Amino acid sequence: MLTILRTTWPLLLGIMLLMVGNGMQGTLLGIRGSIEGIPTAEMSYVMAAYFAGFLLGSRTVPDLIQRVGHVRVFAALASVISAVLILYATVPHWMFWALLRFTIGYCFSGVYITAESWLNAGSTNENRGQALSLYMIMQMLGIICAQMLLNVADPAGYMLFVIPSVLVSMAFLPILLSQQPAPQFASIQRMTFGRLLRISPLGCVGIFLIGGVFSAIFGMASVWGGVAGLSVREISAFVAAIYIGGLLLQYPLGWLSDRGDRRKMVLVLAAWGAVCAGLTILLQPGIWGLLLAAACVGGVANPIYSLLLAYTNDYLDQKDMAAASAGLLFINGLGSMAGPLITGGLMTLAGPDGFWLFIGLLLFALACYAGWRMTKRAIPAHDQSFVVLSPAATTIAVEAALDSASSDDPPDPGPPSP
Repeated sequence: MLTILRTTWPLLLGIMLLMVGNGMQGTLLGIRGSIEGIPTAEMSYVMAAYFAGFLLGSRTVPDLIQRVGHVRVFAALASVISAVLILYATVPHWMFWALLRFTIGYCFSGVYITAESWLNAGSTNENRGQALSLYMIMQMLGIICAQMLLNVADPAGYMLFVIPSVLVSMAFLPILLSQQPAPQFASIQRMTFGRLLRISPLGCVGIFLIGGVFSAIFGMASVWGGVAGLSVREISAFVAAIYIGGLLLQYPLGWLSDRGDRRKMVLVLAAWGAVCAGLTILLQPGIWGLLLAAACVGGVANPIYSLLLAYTNDYLDQKDMAAASAGLLFINGLGSMAGPLITGGLMTLAGPDGFWLFIGLLLFALACYAGWRMTKRAIPAHDQSFVVLSPAATTIAVEAALDSASSDDPPDPGPPSP
């Protein structure tokens, strides 16, 4: 892993700075929206707009890259992101913010596609899995660091919008100055959703549901914190706890999933997350209890996403992985778009508890569906190993992860479950 770090550190450093900037603007908007008195329902549209832009970008930016090249697309999107991050503070109106958030979601999708292409091209079949793991770690560390920076200035001012703009601008330097040549970009293959659903019903339904959970966490956590009366320091700690939980639990849970039925892992994790959400509503804990709940929910949401990808891949042929990854990302995007909207509606009706209610219901539904699917299909042979990925990863990273995992020597799955 140290060898990979030596050769790819410019890319990984750039990715971490990108996530610091993106993580700051996501949480900051929720806090600033509360200060400006923007209703929860309208803030949900602002937060959902990011995922709509991200989804559109994932479908259209690859064609743009093929026409004009990585470097031009990367530089153009970078300029737009840097400008948008400052424009947020100029007009604090939810419709303007939604437009900017849609734009920044589109641009970040393209930036991630470009960065992941470079990282993928700079890796070999032997070390691609480790490179993707480092990529995931840098993503989470970036978001965690972003929450700390929220406490350096007044969120009612301009400075916290300037900082992510500067960091994003700096992020492009190590990426564009990397010695890795711009990779060739092939067309993204497509697979019909009907075929993908037949291959893995749990994978499709689960990816949709966990997309809603992740977008509620990523998009609405700071909005919830403002409605619940938390301070800026408490909101930043709450969001950081979500990603710390995911970072700590990804690898041990992945190791366990390679040695048993992944569906059981999905069922147990989803059920545990639903219980944590329910207990938070019932007990109404203080800040330390909320941080623990955030770590638990984040600790199951991120691993479940990777587990569902690995489970789907158990049923895929090598030639179908690229097309399947594109389909899964689109399904995840649809769930992500719906997450903030439904969460905002529930919070408008039920107050802050609507945030936990939405997360708990989705995880409970996923646990029930995973349990039902276990009665319909035998345990698949593990033809690949677990690879850590974030729901924010693009098709490039997902396809590379599936391909890398399938090329590894399959682990011993252990005795079959009764």
